[in-house]
Amino acid sequence: MRILSTALTILLTTALAACTAQPGFDKQLGHEIDEGGYGSVTRNNTAIMSGEINATQQLNVRFRAEVPSTVTFSFNSAQLTPEARQVLARQADWIRQFPELRFSVYGHTDLVGSNSYNQTLGKRRAQAVVAFFASQGISTHRLEALVSYGKTRPVVATQGPEEANRRTVTEVAGFHKRQSAPLNGKYAEVIFREYVESATRPIPEPTRVRTELNPGG
Repeated sequence: MRILSTALTILLTTALAACTAQPGFDKQLGHEIDEGGYGSVTRNNTAIMSGEINATQQLNVRFRAEVPSTVTFSFNSAQLTPEARQVLARQADWIRQFPELRFSVYGHTDLVGSNSYNQTLGKRRAQAVVAFFASQGISTHRLEALVSYGKTRPVVATQGPEEANRRTVTEVAGFHKRQSAPLNGKYAEVIFREYVESATRPIPEPTRVRTELNPGG
């Protein structure tokens, strides 16, 4: 009996250790948005539903934290580079998780060239990104290639060519088909769906311990 009791103790201890080792096992759902103390996520969600905090701003914080929001372009080009496609594929994966949301893509250029030319070039870059998202199965009704900022918002203040300025930025624009109610329940849908998904996370198999009563007999 003592051997059997010891074996059961080892089995339960190993299983408990495996569970607590899971990433995020001891964190609140939604901790990615607010890394404050325990309970801050609930307060944050309550403030969003009441209109005290803007839900779109909070979702943008999460989007930028989980995927790169910017891709860059070659000089005088609206063609997506292989590196840009890799980043946009990650953005598309994130966008697909949230069918409730709409997204805007803003186009930018460096300071070389006229205002009118760069305005058009920035718009073409934004349209190229939207077209890529559409090729990934995302509805264009949820996407908007906004009139570009052209060269009016450089990241690096230089008159010469600068890759960091030749970019598009993807942002959460709001909720799809939003009505007049404060959030129309959309933010609650996002939180509830993630809550259900977190509850179905697979639990690792416990480690089995085999004990022989008469080893070598």
